Amino acid sequence: MANENTVQEAEEAPLEHADVEVELEQGAPPVEELDPETRARRDAALARVRKLGDPVLRASAVPVERFDDVLGSEIDRMGELMHDALGVGLAATQLGVLHRVLVYRVDPEEPVTALVNPELEWTSEEVEVAEEGCLSLPGVHVEVERPARVRVRARDRAGDELEIEAEGLRARVIQHEIDHLDGILILDRISREARKEAMRAMRESREAGEP
Repeated sequence: MANENTVQEAEEAPLEHADVEVELEQGAPPVEELDPETRARRDAALARVRKLGDPVLRASAVPVERFDDVLGSEIDRMGELMHDALGVGLAATQLGVLHRVLVYRVDPEEPVTALVNPELEWTSEEVEVAEEGCLSLPGVHVEVERPARVRVRARDRAGDELEIEAEGLRARVIQHEIDHLDGILILDRISREARKEAMRAMRESREAGEP
């Protein structure tokens, strides 16, 4: 995996066994502590994210065939919206776009990574359980079991092939976003009882006025 189109990302797993807020930036302050400008940008960004009940979240995304400026602009918009929402991951379907595209950035100091037409090529037998949240499910935090390590094949915004190996939080975020592209939500990966609790939490979040 040493060629120029290969990305090796398995070296960093800082939250391997910690609770993680998948799709929400690690270390971000509580909403009530955000400055007015940051909170306004966050609220505006979250308002554009499709929420549970929108049929697009249950649709399977279509593979991208054209790698052009239009796709590049779409990826840029996704990255900007993810940043404004204080997110670490976002799938195109969450914005109502049925393209097989996702973006993520686990470390705020890193550039945004875009994966076009991602496919899980390999997952480890070792699994980890961690708490996940989702921009499309405000107020919901559930324990989700996933493979600890993954290898993904995809293309970048220019259409060049990528192979990514990831573990820990990075692997979890990638799997979470690929699920979105397949019409799968974290609610589908938990027990019926946990799902009832999650739905109750989401209703309370909506009643509290969260975007």
